[in-house]
Amino acid sequence: MTLRSRLPLLLLAAALPLAACRPAFNPRKFPTTDDLYRASMERLNKKKWDDAVAGFEKLTLDLSSRDSLLPSAHWYLAKAHTGRSEHLLAAQEFSKLAENFADDSLADNALFESGRSYAKLWRRPGLDPQYGQLAQVQYRLTVTLYPDSPLRKEADAELKRLDEWFATKDFETGDSYYRRKAYDSAIIYFRDVVKNYPNTDRARQAMVKMVQAYRSPVMNYREDAKEVCATLHALYPTDPEVVKACDGMISKDSTAAPAAAVPAKPAP
Repeated sequence: MTLRSRLPLLLLAAALPLAACRPAFNPRKFPTTDDLYRASMERLNKKKWDDAVAGFEKLTLDLSSRDSLLPSAHWYLAKAHTGRSEHLLAAQEFSKLAENFADDSLADNALFESGRSYAKLWRRPGLDPQYGQLAQVQYRLTVTLYPDSPLRKEADAELKRLDEWFATKDFETGDSYYRRKAYDSAIIYFRDVVKNYPNTDRARQAMVKMVQAYRSPVMNYREDAKEVCATLHALYPTDPEVVKACDGMISKDSTAAPAAAVPAKPAP
C-alpha cells in the first residue's frame, strides 16, 4: 500500500484519540443552573438534541417553581424533543408549560405547539384519530384562552385542516360501504360528515354520494334524493358534480330548501 493510499487511514487514526478525549456533555458538572441553562442552549443551537434534552430535563427538575427560567426550560426541552422527532414527548412538555404557567408569555405558543406536535402523530386520515383529537383540543384552547394571540388565525386554520381530515375519515368509511352497495350504512356515515363538518368540502361530496345512493336501483328513494338535491342546489348551484348527481331532481322554478332539509335518516 502506498503512502498516498494510506493517508486517509492515518488521518482517521489520528482523529480518533481527539474524539475520545472530547468530554461528553454532563449536566451534573455545571456549578449553577444558570451555567447549565447557557450550556444547554448552546447545545440546542448546535442541534445536539441529546445533550439539549439532558440539560433542559435536569433544569425542569432542579429549578424552583418560582424561577423565571423554568417556563423557558420546559419550552426548550420540548424543542429538543421535536429535534429528535419525539413528538409525543414534545407535546407533553409544551402542555406542561401551558398548564403550569398560563400567564407566561410563552403559554399561547406552547398550547399551539402542543397541538402541532400531536397533529404530526396523526399521519393519515384513515389512521386512529386519537392524536388528531388531542391536537384539536390544544388548538381550541389556544383560540379560547388567548383570543388576542397572534397565533389565533393559524390555530383556526389548523382546526379547519383537522376538520377536513376528520370528515375524510368518515367519508372514506361511508364510501367503502357505498362501493359494496350497503347504502343504508353508507348514508349514516355521509350524514355524520354533513352534520359534524358542514364547512368542509367533504360535506358537499357526502351529499352528492347520498343522492347517488338514494337514486340507485337498490333504494330508489326519489323524494329523499330531491330533498338533498334542494340543499345541494342552494349551496353549490354550479358545481359540476352536483349538477350531474341532481339531474332531473331540481326544477328551474323550485325554491331551494335549507340545509336542514337533508333527511334525518334513510327512509324505512
